[in-house]
Amino acid sequence: MIASLRGILTAKAPTEIVIDVAGVGYAVSIPLSTYERLGEIRSEVLLFTHQHVREDTLQLFGFSTEEERSMFRLLLSVTGIGPKMAQGILSGISVGELRGYIATGNLTALMAIPGIGRKLAERLVVELREKISKAEAPSFISAGASDDQHRVRNEALLALMSLGYQRAAAEKALRTALLTPEGKTAPLEQLIKLALRHAGI
Repeated sequence: MIASLRGILTAKAPTEIVIDVAGVGYAVSIPLSTYERLGEIRSEVLLFTHQHVREDTLQLFGFSTEEERSMFRLLLSVTGIGPKMAQGILSGISVGELRGYIATGNLTALMAIPGIGRKLAERLVVELREKISKAEAPSFISAGASDDQHRVRNEALLALMSLGYQRAAAEKALRTALLTPEGKTAPLEQLIKLALRHAGI
């Protein structure tokens, strides 16, 4: 299993690149989000890869971050989504936005992504919501928090991300809110309002 590639970028296009690793050229399929982060030809690149094997082909998919690769693999677990479709979905939306839409069941936003119709949007929510909620537990939640507090803080984080804020900004907002006396035990709606107010986002 090829987990990552580090080498020299010898060719690039929006959906595929070639990396020279010790004299061997690897053709790697990529989403647009990864393409936008690439340097110039002859620059060194590091990609996190997923090796897709079928009876008649072996294909490498590459990503600039482990977060992108993880979401790609989650998408592959959904009924009816193959690697090319997963690559296309990640080309049309950021990982943070996609997670937020799935976690909040925002079918309208999911259907606005190229290649996703209503049935597929519904499957994404049904099959991935629980997996994403578990994977996205905020790193700043204290070990002493109750299960209910974990749930509220996790949902608040996902809600902020669904509003368009990057994960780092959303975590900072919640961290600020949780430092206030009312924030520690606030219900979901109040916690989101506190985060927005105290962080100034």
